[in-house]
Amino acid sequence: MQHVLRISRKIDYAIRAMIHLATIPEGTVVPFREIGRQMDVPEDFLAKILKTLVDQGIVRSTRGPHGGYKLARPAGAISVLEIIEAAEGPVAINVCLDDDDACGRQPICNMSAVWREGQERMLDVFRRTSLASLADRPVRIEALPVNLPTTTATATSP
Repeated sequence: MQHVLRISRKIDYAIRAMIHLATIPEGTVVPFREIGRQMDVPEDFLAKILKTLVDQGIVRSTRGPHGGYKLARPAGAISVLEIIEAAEGPVAINVCLDDDDACGRQPICNMSAVWREGQERMLDVFRRTSLASLADRPVRIEALPVNLPTTTATATSP
């Protein structure tokens, strides 16, 4: 069963890629394959996402053998909402809130105000969360995948 209120893979991958770009030193570019490997994003899909982010002006690309991607602005000046909207367009949790497809029942709908308030609260969280704040958060060890390679010392007898 598909859930209506779900963040798409495109948005998830776009945010992951942007977090990685926010962690690299300023002035450095990263090849898209490295971004994909580091953030566990399929390369084919990542290439399309990065093109979209470049087209929307939040990522810059450099061509050539030493080319790659970097943020177009400081991470603190990019919000999660900006990334979401760059990847997928404007957010509407219900079609009645989409300006392009306004619902004719809105004036008499008991849920209209609830949908609008829910959307505004959600958008406010995304608007207030900067990319820098996500990149600065430490990764919890228990949150890492269990299939990570581990090194173990082997005991040798004298």
